[in-house]
Amino acid sequence: MRDAVADQGAGLPLTGERTVPGIVEENYWFRRHEVIYRALLPRCTGAVVLEAGCGEGYGAGLLAEGAAAVLALDYDPATAAHVARRYPRVGSARANLVALPVRDGGCDAVVTLQVIEHLWEQERFLRECHRVLRPGGALFVSTPNRITFSPGRDTPLNPFHTRELAAAELAGLVRDAGFAGVEVLGLHHGPRLRALDARHGGSIVGAQVAVAVGGTDWPPALLGDVSSVTCADFELTADDLDASLDLVAVAVRP
Repeated sequence: MRDAVADQGAGLPLTGERTVPGIVEENYWFRRHEVIYRALLPRCTGAVVLEAGCGEGYGAGLLAEGAAAVLALDYDPATAAHVARRYPRVGSARANLVALPVRDGGCDAVVTLQVIEHLWEQERFLRECHRVLRPGGALFVSTPNRITFSPGRDTPLNPFHTRELAAAELAGLVRDAGFAGVEVLGLHHGPRLRALDARHGGSIVGAQVAVAVGGTDWPPALLGDVSSVTCADFELTADDLDASLDLVAVAVRP
């Protein structure tokens, strides 16, 4: 049933590797990702933007509302074709992210959200991001916080992830790739989501995972709360990074 809804709404199946819009059960994760795109909108206005690892394309479509141009890249050919169909203001292409098909200094901003944890060659990828940015261009990277996403584990909980990062690790990788002015922010639940955490045994995320792992029907109260989540329910701050849900690194090519 969920795949059928995805086909009718977003046009791509829900695989667990990416989130897609238009699915009630997926709304928490979709909003958790969307809020980062919305935070970047002012920084991408009027810019030539490369999105490396665009997934379903909703973020590229959002950025294209204010950017001068957006090129969205993804390794999966079906995904790249879907983005071209669904988001006509976005240029789309299939690409290997460790060999970006963009000339040196060809863009003003590189956006890569919830992608680096999927890659084996993270250092090489960040060097490519550095290469394609003009001097003074901005890099925006988001990734799950290893400390809270896969607590107490040596390997990622998500089978699609190769290597997850803590805040200091992410900042170090970005600096080592040649970037300057590295700032790391953390995404947290705001007051309403903290109240929903308490309502669902301490973690609305844990309650969702339990349903997925158990293969059970969604409790109506949980589904109602998940469907009600909005971007306004999250907070992006430099405080308490180790306790954050996701990390966002912002840096500049010197």
